[in-house]
Amino acid sequence: MNGPVGATALVLLGYLLGAVPVGVMVGRLTRGVDLRQLGSGSTGATNALRNIGPAAAVAVVALDVGKGVGAVLLARAWYQAGPAGSPEWVAAAAGAAAVLGHVRSVFIGFRGGRGMATLTGGMLAILPLVVAILLPVFGIVVWRWRFVSLGSVTVAMLAPIICAALMPAGIGSLAAVAYAAVGGAVVVAAHRSNIRRLLAGTERRIGK
Repeated sequence: MNGPVGATALVLLGYLLGAVPVGVMVGRLTRGVDLRQLGSGSTGATNALRNIGPAAAVAVVALDVGKGVGAVLLARAWYQAGPAGSPEWVAAAAGAAAVLGHVRSVFIGFRGGRGMATLTGGMLAILPLVVAILLPVFGIVVWRWRFVSLGSVTVAMLAPIICAALMPAGIGSLAAVAYAAVGGAVVVAAHRSNIRRLLAGTERRIGK
């Protein structure tokens, strides 16, 4: 694929891949339930953990991460012509589209999850060092304050900063920074209700 038409097609493919409602599928297959009708209504791993168990939550995380990885790798493999560097930009756009697809899935009435796992998957394919740096940060925040949402928002906001900080060392690219910025913004926006609850002191801690 090449040119604007090819790039558009791959970005759309990234969105559709991200929009696959993994959480809904896992809930129905394992427990015969619809995650949208349980707990927070999110189709992501945290709601899956609270309502259909840890094994199902692990499956949801793995598959949601895979959506981000797949969107980036497919775009990178299939878009091979254009100006220098354009395949990386198309791959980054497809990854960001996958995050949006996860949050606003066309298959389930533009509902979905919060996008953190899919954002992580795309970053694994684009610049895995950023995931290696931020994964401990996420773990420390969740361990210390027991809020998955706080860990997710923190990491989503830090991701573009870390990407930009690595560039002077010759690591990464502007496309990686753009992916982290756009995808991170989608994730933060998806956490609006969580942020309101955090500020009000009513957010539910992990394990409760």
